[in-house]
Amino acid sequence: MLLYHLVSSAKYRRVFISDSVDRVLVATCSEIEKRYEVYFLEVGTDKHHVHFLIQSVPSYSVTKIVTMVKNILAREVIRQCPEVKKQLWGGEFWGKGYFVNTVGQHGTENVIAKYVKEQGIEKEYKVLKKRLSVEIILMPGELAHEDYLFIFTVIS
Repeated sequence: MLLYHLVSSAKYRRVFISDSVDRVLVATCSEIEKRYEVYFLEVGTDKHHVHFLIQSVPSYSVTKIVTMVKNILAREVIRQCPEVKKQLWGGEFWGKGYFVNTVGQHGTENVIAKYVKEQGIEKEYKVLKKRLSVEIILMPGELAHEDYLFIFTVIS
């Protein structure tokens, strides 16, 4: 499994990531985990942008992960929080750009999680979801990804 730190800002950096948007983000991230091999180890907001610590399989490209996450989350936020659409001129939730980086040997999961937590104004940053890790155990003689047994350790 690969680990990514993804940051995406709201369109026009408008201040509108409210408690209702937070709830939709967490619920939708959980739904994404059920449908795809993408796991959100940490999700946090800082009023106008969202940090994700994501773990996924190598068969998903970074572009595929980012596109999927941004599209699904935007669709659900706009559908479930109509007040958000009123604040946006074009009705788009995310800005066009994003930052993504792999978490590797020198940037351990704990270091990146600490970095994500310390971004922005400390009083405004909220950890919406936190998970320690996703472990993959290969079944004897099996190598295909559908044969993996996933074990989750959840904190929150």
